[in-house]
Amino acid sequence: MSPSADSSAGIRFRDVSFSFAPGRPVLDNLNLSVEPGETLVLLGRSGSGKTTTMKLINRLREPTSGSVLVEGKATTDWDPIRLRRHIGYVIQEVGLFPHFSVSENVALVPSLEGWDPDRIWARVREMLDLVGLAPDDFGSRYPSQLSGGQRQRVGVARALAADPSVLLLDEPFGALDPITRSEIRKEFRSLQRRLGKTTVFVTHDVAEAFALADQIGLMTNGKLTALVSPDEFSELDDPEARKFMESLT
Repeated sequence: MSPSADSSAGIRFRDVSFSFAPGRPVLDNLNLSVEPGETLVLLGRSGSGKTTTMKLINRLREPTSGSVLVEGKATTDWDPIRLRRHIGYVIQEVGLFPHFSVSENVALVPSLEGWDPDRIWARVREMLDLVGLAPDDFGSRYPSQLSGGQRQRVGVARALAADPSVLLLDEPFGALDPITRSEIRKEFRSLQRRLGKTTVFVTHDVAEAFALADQIGLMTNGKLTALVSPDEFSELDDPEARKFMESLT
């Protein structure tokens, strides 16, 4: 079977390597699967390859070798614009357009997809309610008028607006204060359980990994050194895993 002919859903990495320069792999022979509705947390230090792994999913990077499949189709066989609109993407800096209102930010992808205006604005209200921001209070505000936690909620609402089957989150809560961060990740976990999106979440915070993950992928120097449940992670006989566990004490 060719890489692009896989009929299975979810996300698959098959013997994936990535290099910026020959002989210097950023990722080395990566194999993993994320099942539909599952949350994979990629855990690792800065420079371990976790963000590069995520960018291969929405084709911001392309594999040097191997294949990445999204819903059974190799990312290199997708039109990149269609692929990215099919995937919700949330980053630490949020990336809201400052000259757009909250409602306009959330409406962006449905508008690009050509949705009917009434459907768009009904969806905007639904998404703002979903993330705990009253549409009548927040819809007309601009990003500069929001707190950091509120901006992150808008970012999640925007990522969900076109009802993508896949969500990618790259350290989205890292810039928040500890209390807000704890609150919003609890809210996100509850939201994910209700929506059942296939999710890949990048973090270097092992407590966040335990709070959110169905499975944890430990990244070390461009390699996936473990792919286990949170309960199994705490029992790993792996020096990097032990260091992460020690950081909890």
